[in-house]
Amino acid sequence: MCGIVGYIGSRQAPNVVLHGLKQLEYRGYDSAGVAVIEQNGHIALRRDAGKLSNLESLLISSPLKGHIGIGHTRWATHGEPNARNAHPHMSMDGRVVVVHNGIVENFLELREELEDEGVKFSSDTDTEVIVQLVERHLGGGVDLETAVRQTLKLLKGASAVVVMNIDHPDELICARLGNAGGITIGLGNDEIFIASDIPAILEYTRRMIFLENRQMARLTRNDVQLSDLNGQAIAPEVHTISWDPVSAAKGEFKHFMQKEIFEQPRALIDTLGGRADFENGRVNLPEMNLTPELVQNLRKIFIIACGTSYYSGLVGKYLIESIARVPVEVEYASEFRYYNPIINSNTAVLAITQSGETADTLAACEQATAQGAHLWSIVNAFGSQSMRISDGYIPMQAGPEIGVASTKAFTNSIMDLYLLACALGELRGTISPQQLRQLVEDTARIPDLAGQVLDRDQEYEELANLFFKANDFLYLGRGINYPIALEGALKLKEISYIHAEGYPAGEMKHGPIALIDTSMPVVAIATKDSLYEKMISQIQQAKARGGVVIALATEGDQTILREADHVIYVPKTPPYLAPIINVLPLQLLSYHIAVRRGADVDQPRNLAKSVTVE
Repeated sequence: MCGIVGYIGSRQAPNVVLHGLKQLEYRGYDSAGVAVIEQNGHIALRRDAGKLSNLESLLISSPLKGHIGIGHTRWATHGEPNARNAHPHMSMDGRVVVVHNGIVENFLELREELEDEGVKFSSDTDTEVIVQLVERHLGGGVDLETAVRQTLKLLKGASAVVVMNIDHPDELICARLGNAGGITIGLGNDEIFIASDIPAILEYTRRMIFLENRQMARLTRNDVQLSDLNGQAIAPEVHTISWDPVSAAKGEFKHFMQKEIFEQPRALIDTLGGRADFENGRVNLPEMNLTPELVQNLRKIFIIACGTSYYSGLVGKYLIESIARVPVEVEYASEFRYYNPIINSNTAVLAITQSGETADTLAACEQATAQGAHLWSIVNAFGSQSMRISDGYIPMQAGPEIGVASTKAFTNSIMDLYLLACALGELRGTISPQQLRQLVEDTARIPDLAGQVLDRDQEYEELANLFFKANDFLYLGRGINYPIALEGALKLKEISYIHAEGYPAGEMKHGPIALIDTSMPVVAIATKDSLYEKMISQIQQAKARGGVVIALATEGDQTILREADHVIYVPKTPPYLAPIINVLPLQLLSYHIAVRRGADVDQPRNLAKSVTVE
């Protein structure tokens, strides 16, 4: 997961930046780099692919010296993971340098525009358009802060950036658009630190400012000036972070679950890194070891999982069958080995597991291998047993998930299943190159859409204040959103201890309708898709029985206001990726209800993060 570190002060910047990047290694990366303004007034770069030890060796053999610098660890999203595409990136005139987390959705359009103006690009990344645009605006005689502000207004998507310029050797500009990643500003004595996460700079200071969406800051060694993208000044709020590692890791959040929910845009970017090839419109899954022969011979895929991962598997079934046209069965790992499933060499068994150590899932994996199946896994814990025993795997890249109730691992696993479906569809010839390109391009929008949903958190909290005393909830969904109804109900019962049930909406009249009355909230996922009209019918049936309906709807839908008692809006999303966006309000609704009820959100009673016994 991309990491950013910056520094301005009296210390040697390369040392501070490299140390900070080491504190972020747990997040994963495929290349790293440092840029410093040296005493001669030039920007010097050191970049390399692979681990930080490679960069460290480079800095020993070719050292840098200077009191202002920026650094970055990168997961590739645009361009191969090599030194050429590693951050920081420099402008064509060598006067501006930038590090960046996120995805510039309109980078191809911007790149073509810049190339028409004569700009020569030195990388394949989307990031480089940012630095070239800053150079363009500086050429108009404006200051660095204004040039960055003008650049940000041209970008689509979620981004976090830090910019350095030799003409302004005593300042750094940092900014945040959406929720691609945090920007934390650390306040020292006559020095300023920047990081994408607190551990990178906690050794130096406990006084920190957190940039919010669409905010930017001009930093000198003894001053922080915050503003919005229109240049309106903002009074900074300084937080004092405890030295306690647990409290420090939570940062500005009250609970790990809340933090992990808000990390999802960044986590989604990270799981796309190196996999979604936006330039060529393809998917790269090298660890899966897929071959045309293997994929063409597939006759069935079993997805095995437990809990939340099982529900992501249900979404995966829809995706793989729709895109790749391979039959998929989804089974609870705990039941899989007890009914003697039909498995052979033309079968793939795909395990989904956050920890990679869940006992039931591992036992099912052993059975699959014993019966000759190809064993695949989607797993978050790198190096876990599930990953080690698999013939192919996809690391989720969600980063550490401390809260027992899974959130970011759920949405990342759905994205990984989507990418797998695309890869299988290409190898099986069930989608055209044009269709594949569109499917890949659709993923670029999701982190920013996720950020838009999270920005409405106050609405979910207000809704929670109305319903936290309820004893029962019913969640309804159809098609690809039926598993999201199941997951929404699971989250509520896990952390708030309210009984909740997820149901396919079309089956409501075959049982659950008998339970509906004025005291039972009904959450209906009714976004604009091919089943929208049918969901409206289910809402009307619930209302006819006195039910109080909370509808999840697509932004701009006015019809739903006449049918439901309360409406949660989400942005319009490509249909196959809608579950990722639609689950986010349900996660936050559950979180706020649990907090309002005084429950232990991070460690719900009777639950464990990894179930290692049957």
